[in-house]
Amino acid sequence: MVLLELGRSLRASLNKLSTIGGASEEVIAQVLNEISRALIESDVSVSLVKQMKDKIAAKISLTSDSHVNKKKLVQKAVQDELVTMLSPKTKPYNMSRKKTNVIMFVGLQGAGKTTTIAKFAGYYARKGWKVSMVCCDSFRAGAFDQLKQNATKLRVPFYGSYTEADPVVIAEKGVAQFRKEKYEIVLIDTSGRHRQETGLFEEMQEISAAVDPDNTVFVMDGTQGQAVYDQAMGFHDAVDVGSVIVTKLDGHAKGGGALSAVAATSSPIIFLGSGEKFDDFEPFNAKSFVAKLLGFGDMRGFMDELESVKDKDAEKRVQANMAKGKFTFRDLYTKFESMSKMGSLSKVMGMMPGMSGMANMMGGMNMDEKFKTWKFILDSFSDDELDGKVDIHTAPDRQKRIERIARGSGSHPAQVEGLLQQHKMWAGMVSKMGKSGLMGGVDNKQMKHVQEQMKRNPAMRAKAEEMARKQGINPDGGLDMASMMQGALGGGGGGMPDMARGVGGGGQPDFAALNQMMQNMGR
Repeated sequence: MVLLELGRSLRASLNKLSTIGGASEEVIAQVLNEISRALIESDVSVSLVKQMKDKIAAKISLTSDSHVNKKKLVQKAVQDELVTMLSPKTKPYNMSRKKTNVIMFVGLQGAGKTTTIAKFAGYYARKGWKVSMVCCDSFRAGAFDQLKQNATKLRVPFYGSYTEADPVVIAEKGVAQFRKEKYEIVLIDTSGRHRQETGLFEEMQEISAAVDPDNTVFVMDGTQGQAVYDQAMGFHDAVDVGSVIVTKLDGHAKGGGALSAVAATSSPIIFLGSGEKFDDFEPFNAKSFVAKLLGFGDMRGFMDELESVKDKDAEKRVQANMAKGKFTFRDLYTKFESMSKMGSLSKVMGMMPGMSGMANMMGGMNMDEKFKTWKFILDSFSDDELDGKVDIHTAPDRQKRIERIARGSGSHPAQVEGLLQQHKMWAGMVSKMGKSGLMGGVDNKQMKHVQEQMKRNPAMRAKAEEMARKQGINPDGGLDMASMMQGALGGGGGGMPDMARGVGGGGQPDFAALNQMMQNMGR
């Protein structure tokens, strides 16, 4: 997750509200000072931090009700003010599938513009958009080769020229070609410079006038901190910058300053880049970003993202099976496919409360590589094995099948055995929940009834919050009851069982307590 140190500092400060004598005025003042110090260390403007601190203190002082939970009040105030600080003043461009969306990328040389274009193309290609790329950077040696290599890896068509030196001509021809071929997104890579030169702005203006882009994206180097404010305003004055992408946020100390500075320009941030891989790229939403930064997770964002990439027909089949307490290897493969389309697993886990420790559970092994290996293994299963017509767990020739699958997938038999054990654990969880009628999803009548009962019965809600905490979920993070129940049930909502509990020996949901709760609600 980006801005790791800042997030860790903010979470540590907020945790003191419950570890050092409650939420007295002295403790609250200490916490606010530490939060302010963490933001300043992340290069956020001192005046901006002071304004935020004063607003939080004012909100807390206005609450005179002694029964109000001060800890939750402080958390909510901090979260709201951080969201306000990072929220865009204008809405970003909304792309349409009914037309060719021409997006022009601008920025200084070294900001990661060409790599960002590849990430942008990969993000929308995974979602089924018809994407293309045009290289208009005739200034930097190797720019066209870099874009061509990235486009080839992504299997995205590209346009450029080794002989044409006029970027305006390249832009016109490339956009005309892809418009004719009905591409939905055309991404234009423009030249960068070492500093904000007059020639750079003139070239951008000429390309912009020639192709009339629907959106101009300013790619900004996050390591510049507060200094990006002047850069963003300079580009905004030269061309109609519609949105911003901030790059190089992986662990750099000045990331907070860069984000707050861009927000001050009223230009909406649409994506954050945090590495060289194409998957190191995530949409920016102020509420979701702050929730993840504070360790609250973003279950709604996770479910929305999953909904946008999943195969609807396959998911219906999986949910129908899980409702019956059945979870085949083909169902498992479908879940892996959906999650892989969302990007790296570290990004996915950042959206889920209580998942930050999963890497340690997996023994330090790269999670993306582990799940990729499991997908290769599943590719070597026969149809009967995937669909459960042959139970590989109990088959008389089990060992021979394992050896055959290992040879076909280029893996070790022990890796195949490991996948079988994980599937057996997850299938057992699904079976228990299916028999208990708990796999119908958070939108069914039973879950709605649960939520209504929670509103009327504080003691029952307290019990649910306690169960959520046992499963590693922080109910103080603004999650609704459905989200807490999802976590307590191990993924919930007809979704995937919580892999964190299946890898490395974590616990299972407290089915006895859940069933008792359901029975109590029915009375």
